[in-house]
Amino acid sequence: MKRMRIILEKFKKYKYLAIGLLILVYMSFFDVNSFQNHFKLNRIIRKLEKQKAFYQGEIEKDSIALSELTSDPSHIEKFAREKYLMKRDNEDVFIVVEGEND
Repeated sequence: MKRMRIILEKFKKYKYLAIGLLILVYMSFFDVNSFQNHFKLNRIIRKLEKQKAFYQGEIEKDSIALSELTSDPSHIEKFAREKYLMKRDNEDVFIVVEGEND
């Protein structure tokens, strides 16, 4: 019984510290906004920002290609020949595949 009183007296003396530590432990590990969740979300944000930068670069390249295609007819012909293997009526197209040693 005497021991219990000593513990209660110490608790009364340091009750704000004990309660503060309990709140800190709860918020650190068990709360929805815990440190673990923040680290996971920050990792996801970094990954998405890298993807965003990649796609913005792709959009920039495609917009440059689009502006070239709409401004110069020779680029349209080059694009059609390279991408869709189109040809004129009086010519033959040969496809050369590099890197295959069959």
